[in-house]
Amino acid sequence: MTQIRLTNSKTRKKEDFTPIDPNDVRMYVCGPTVYDRAHLGNARPAIVFDVLFRLLRHEYGPDHVTYVRNFTDVDDKINAKAAETGRPIAEITAETTQWYLDDMAAVGVLEPTHMPRATNYIAEMVAMIETLMAPDENGVRHAYEAEGHVLFDVDSWKDGYGKLSGRSVDDMIAGARVEVAPYKRNPMDFVLWKPSGDDQPGWDSPWGRGRPGWHIECSAMSKALLGEVFDIHGGGNDLMFPHHENEIAQSCCANGTDRMANIWLHNEMLQVEGKKMSKSLGNFFTVRDLLDGHDGQPPVPGEVIRLVMLSTHYRKPMDWTEKKRQEAEKTLKDWINTLQKHGYSRQTVERLKETKDWAPDAEFLGVLSNDLNTPGALARMHVMAKARTAAGLVPFAYAMELLGLVTDWGVLDLSPVQDDQIPDWAPDVIDRLIAQRSAARENKNWAEADRLRDVLSDVGVQVTDVAGTASWLPGPNFDPAKLEALK
Repeated sequence: MTQIRLTNSKTRKKEDFTPIDPNDVRMYVCGPTVYDRAHLGNARPAIVFDVLFRLLRHEYGPDHVTYVRNFTDVDDKINAKAAETGRPIAEITAETTQWYLDDMAAVGVLEPTHMPRATNYIAEMVAMIETLMAPDENGVRHAYEAEGHVLFDVDSWKDGYGKLSGRSVDDMIAGARVEVAPYKRNPMDFVLWKPSGDDQPGWDSPWGRGRPGWHIECSAMSKALLGEVFDIHGGGNDLMFPHHENEIAQSCCANGTDRMANIWLHNEMLQVEGKKMSKSLGNFFTVRDLLDGHDGQPPVPGEVIRLVMLSTHYRKPMDWTEKKRQEAEKTLKDWINTLQKHGYSRQTVERLKETKDWAPDAEFLGVLSNDLNTPGALARMHVMAKARTAAGLVPFAYAMELLGLVTDWGVLDLSPVQDDQIPDWAPDVIDRLIAQRSAARENKNWAEADRLRDVLSDVGVQVTDVAGTASWLPGPNFDPAKLEALK
């Protein structure tokens, strides 16, 4: 097993990852608020933590990793969208949730184990708020009611608050994005529950009809699906404060624990051509804009988007540029062509997965496991792609799949030669020649085997021998006229 090391945002150190239970590795990542299309920046955490999910599944087994990524489907932005469009909230959230799933699938993101929606966990949120309002074992109440709101009392947990972001409460007050309201005891106190008007979604509670604050949903859903303390909590670094700081405070106080998660991971933000993505700068676009093509630009395949993202370490700012897109597109085409030239097809990969031949490169895994060093892993793949045999390329193909750069191995069956360019009789002739070559090899008649290999190569047929079976694919220089002479 390869030791995974991750940079813990809370300790500011790279640490060996040791799961609480190796048979149930648990990770929670804050997901989207579903009111509009996911922009390119939204895709970065989805891709980063998808790579970690894939790596954890590789190391501990697919059945031993539980990954939770939520959908926030109750939020003032959603309410504003409904008011602006006149559409029902449920219709908007259902549509945008599916948009998100479709767009993330297009960039190779696997669906997490659980994708809870906040509105399905209102009862759990209410129960957690009630616990915070009641005296704890030391007689301390961590929440209070004021003017129809329930707020978390930061002063009740002053020693613990700020440990994640590394700032004192006074410093946070000075530069925080917090709502200043007269009913707060402390400007840093945050809303757990707020009243709802007749035109807003709401649920009955001990404090009247209302809806939850933003932070409480993740604490309630992670506890319900992963337990009071779990292995990894992740998200963009813009969530470190106040969202994640508030999650820790309410979770620890409600559950009586000294931590919420053992390791906190945060990815850096995304820029476009060196500038912050902004509609006012004209450099704002959604994932779907790229996938479909926008402003006269050609469509960008999801695998290309993913490769550009992985070319920068998750803890560094990601700069999306046209040059990087072009380089990524060329790299992927070259890599697919390399596999095709060595006779790889969907069937080849499927056969390999049934044997012990389907195995990773130890150096690649070691680099990737070192704090998700995807740029280093990609550099290793460039070396692996230079293997001269089909068998030598197996670890490279394995890496392509592990990084999610191939979502469907059927891409290998997309030959430069169209089906209608291959005569009906050609497959029978090719199969006969391959069978003759296999027989010669079994009889150790290497000269005849080499001759037949050269014949097939001359007519533009790419042959590979992987997992004990030969397969073929017409290459770009496929010549039916030369093949006809061999009928």
